[in-house]
Amino acid sequence: MTTTSTSPGRSFADAPGSGKTVALFAACANDVMFPQAPIATTRLLERLGCRVVFPKKQTCCGQPLVNTGYYDETVPIVRNFAKAFEGYDYVVAPSGSCVGAVRHQHQMLADHAKDPGLRRDVDAVVAATFDISEFLVDVLGVTDVGAYFPHVVTYHPTCHSLRVAHVGDKPMRLLQAVRGITIKDLPDADRCCGFGGTFALKNPDVSVAMAADKARNVASTGAEYLVAGDNLCLLNISGVLGRQQSGIRPIHLVEVLASTEEES
Repeated sequence: MTTTSTSPGRSFADAPGSGKTVALFAACANDVMFPQAPIATTRLLERLGCRVVFPKKQTCCGQPLVNTGYYDETVPIVRNFAKAFEGYDYVVAPSGSCVGAVRHQHQMLADHAKDPGLRRDVDAVVAATFDISEFLVDVLGVTDVGAYFPHVVTYHPTCHSLRVAHVGDKPMRLLQAVRGITIKDLPDADRCCGFGGTFALKNPDVSVAMAADKARNVASTGAEYLVAGDNLCLLNISGVLGRQQSGIRPIHLVEVLASTEEES
């Protein structure tokens, strides 16, 4: 199925985010390799009336270490994360994977450390932490964010956003409200792209085969852009697409949502 949005757009005179202060959780890969994602997140949230702050003490959420079994070594990272984001009403990240890690690993690690105080601190931060798609839909109550992106796209729902962060259909609802966009259904959309963090390092042959399957499905849509909510999944798939010279460009969901007619 192909969906084309002709939404008339929305005026934000009512500023759904007015009065809300958001702590931006950039996530490591974005901070180091894909700064356009946290920049777009900031622009989008400010356009919607939020005040965005960047806690400078933030570091990695610890997910790679946890997934490799280094629990003791990750506890200091969790302590730092809880301290860095302490006291904020909202913590928002352009990464379903990292949000999922905070929600499902930090409490487990606090219990592993046998530290009730850390568990209390972690519980407070976990309750405030949202993927950008959830924050827009569930907290601000918007799906039409005033975006304009006159291109053909297909959307890959990343594994951790679906199965760990449980963002559901919120990214697609946001995309469907973008003016000018044409959305092509991605065959076997919910299948893993093969990245899986350390999985790609430990099982490279299987990972490459999975990425090739995903890239083939993406190419079959005829899309100009591949959209996803996690940049490392986009990196994995676009590596195959690039080697095939497909011409399909990767783009983070939040970059699409931050785009406006004035910028096109």
